[in-house]
Amino acid sequence: MAFIAAKWTTNEYHRMIAAGILCDRKVELLKGEIVEMPPEREPHAYCSDEAGEYLANLLAERAKIRHAKPITLPNNSEPEPDIAIVQRLGREYREHHPYPENIFWLIEYANSSLEKDLEVKNKIYAEAGILEYWVVNLKKMHLVVFREPLDGDYATKSTLTKGIIQPLAFPDVSVLIEKIINL
Repeated sequence: MAFIAAKWTTNEYHRMIAAGILCDRKVELLKGEIVEMPPEREPHAYCSDEAGEYLANLLAERAKIRHAKPITLPNNSEPEPDIAIVQRLGREYREHHPYPENIFWLIEYANSSLEKDLEVKNKIYAEAGILEYWVVNLKKMHLVVFREPLDGDYATKSTLTKGIIQPLAFPDVSVLIEKIINL
């Protein structure tokens, strides 16, 4: 007998949060499934915090840097990327989390979640039309860059360890890869 997991909509997920059902759990909604998030270890916390501060200084008033906060996607997903570079909409975010059209690019730091970030989340982000998605592999200390969503996947994938990258949303900005992977 095959078992089918119950799928949840974003609205049902929000009602569970409001009712306190998920208050003691670190979870995110991915394609209708409530998925536990592993605890954040020291390298993960350090690297994502330092990179977020670097990007906040680099982008100044051009973008808002959100750390481990939800984003709302149309495919019944509400992940919490380590860093979301989003439009500065101020108080509008009191009413809703950033939607795909508000997102410039996303960054995940991965050790134990590497497979999920490279194979599950990249598809979710591509389906939602997120133009650019970066994964920092904390095991190998390199940056995997996904760009150009096409048919539910990314058309390009690059692995970088040093140098400069220009985000698609800000082609005039040079980001030092070493500052993102914190070598």
